[in-house]
Amino acid sequence: MNSSTPGVDDYNFDVLKDKLGVYLVTDERTDVANCLRVVHQALEGGATTIQLRRKHDDGRVLVEMGHAIREMTRAYHALYIVNDRVDIALLTDADGVHVGQSDIAYKDVRKLLGKDKIIGVSVSSLEEAKGAIHDRADYLGVGSVFPTSSKSDADLCGIRGLQEIANLARERQTKPTPIVAIGGITATNAPDVLQAGAHGLAVVSAIMQAQNPAEAARNFCNLLAK
Repeated sequence: MNSSTPGVDDYNFDVLKDKLGVYLVTDERTDVANCLRVVHQALEGGATTIQLRRKHDDGRVLVEMGHAIREMTRAYHALYIVNDRVDIALLTDADGVHVGQSDIAYKDVRKLLGKDKIIGVSVSSLEEAKGAIHDRADYLGVGSVFPTSSKSDADLCGIRGLQEIANLARERQTKPTPIVAIGGITATNAPDVLQAGAHGLAVVSAIMQAQNPAEAARNFCNLLAK
């Protein structure tokens, strides 16, 4: 397989929204090897994006995990995104970086990454979404849609907030912005999330904590296919 990483310009709206469809975010379990096994199983089940999000690990561990995830995602033609850590993304040839409202600003991340990488921005309100769209973020991570134990300090936007932000992003005429919903998403409530305008489903526990991560990922793929 060609080891070159596509640039953001290689992904038009339809391609990028599909690539963001089943978006797995890693959890904070201490067993790194087990975490990577679950990521691999999720990719086998059809996960289309893996985000490396580990707030408590040292840089060396993150680099090692990043290289492993990079190898796996290339094998399964999936995207590999790093949360916040631009240095880790560059060292492990990630497809992009995802930043929150209190992380490095989009414009500064773009200066560091160059024009060829994907940058997603977390938003929980219309005001934040307008700012991210104005900055030309490649996609919006919208949430928390439901209460979640994976991020106890997450702002809650709810289904209605998701719908309002999705409508705003859809109105962007020159380049529509894909919406990835996050926060408490399960196979049960995912249809409501998609109905509200999300293109992708970002999940942590629903796959990472599943007895069969491959099957859990496959269930989300099937929901998107409908």
